[in-house]
Amino acid sequence: MSTTPASRPDGLRWYEIRLQGRLDPRWSARFDGMTLTTGDGCTLLRGAVVDQAALHGLLHQLRDIGLPLVSVTQVEADARRSSDNPTSRTTGA
Repeated sequence: MSTTPASRPDGLRWYEIRLQGRLDPRWSARFDGMTLTTGDGCTLLRGAVVDQAALHGLLHQLRDIGLPLVSVTQVEADARRSSDNPTSRTTGA
């Protein structure tokens, strides 16, 4: 039995990526279509990723920025969770 959210018919999977530190909103253009939220010293990126290769590429970009990675969580596309608060941590990286 799989506990990961299923991908959509178009193959997209949705992720929430938490970083320690604040990214300026100008960085959002670098992360195609992902939302960028900051608060309480953390940054939350949320959005669709087409496949694992794209996810790894995104993580490499984040590594190059230099902010510590807190978590990477696959979520349902329409999830409306308490994760709107970038400091609520669900899964450690």
